[in-house]
Amino acid sequence: MRGRPGQSGVESALWECSLFEEHGFRDIKISVKHNDPVVMVNAYRQLAAQCDYPLHLGVTEAGPAFQGTIKSAVAFGALLSEGIGDTIRVSLSAPPAEEVKVGLQILESLNLRPRRLEIVSCPSCGRAQVDVYKLADEVTAGLEGMEVPLRVAVMGCVVNGPGEAREADLGVASGNGKGQIFVKGEVIKTVPESKIVETLIEEAMKIAAGLESEGVVPGAPDVVVG
Repeated sequence: MRGRPGQSGVESALWECSLFEEHGFRDIKISVKHNDPVVMVNAYRQLAAQCDYPLHLGVTEAGPAFQGTIKSAVAFGALLSEGIGDTIRVSLSAPPAEEVKVGLQILESLNLRPRRLEIVSCPSCGRAQVDVYKLADEVTAGLEGMEVPLRVAVMGCVVNGPGEAREADLGVASGNGKGQIFVKGEVIKTVPESKIVETLIEEAMKIAAGLESEGVVPGAPDVVVG
C-alpha cells in the first residue's frame, strides 16, 4: 500500500535526527523541501505532528519567477496559516533579490511581519473610466522602497472606488477625467486625471514622514536566501 505523499522524506529526516540524538545533540532544524507543493505540504504537516524541532520550509527548484511564486505562496500560505514553519526559503530561477521580495510579501500577506507598502487596485472591469493598470504601476513605481506600512487604493470608478479608498490609508476614486483623493477615509481634494499619480505620491510621502516621526518601521526580514 502506498504511503502518504512526503512520508518517505519524513521518515528519512526523523531517522537522521535520531543519529544525532543518540549523541545528545538536539540543536537541529529540519527541512524536507520538495518541488511539488502538495508533497511538500503533506511532509511538513507530518513532521509537525511527530516532532518539536523547528522546521525550515521550502518548495525547492520551484521554477521561473511566476510559476515559482505561485507554488511558494500556495505551500507557505497553507503551512504558515496553520502555525507550521519557523523559517522559509523561496527558490526561484530569478535573482536572489526577487526571492526575498516574494518571501517578504508572503509573510506580510499572512500578517506574520509588519506590512509595508500595499497597493489595492481594480482588476479589469467595464466600469473603469481610467487606465487603472497604468495608474497602479506608476504609483507603485513612485513609492518603491517605502519602508513604512501604508495601504494605497487606486480605484478606477465611482462605484466601488470610494469604499475601498476610504478603508485605505490613502486612495483615489477615479472617473470622468478626475480623481477624488482620500486620506484616512476623508476626501481632501479632487484633482484632474493627469495629476492623480503625483498627488498620491505627495500625500503618501506626507503620511510616511508622519509615521517615521512616530517610529513606525517594519521589523527585520524572516526570509532565508541560500
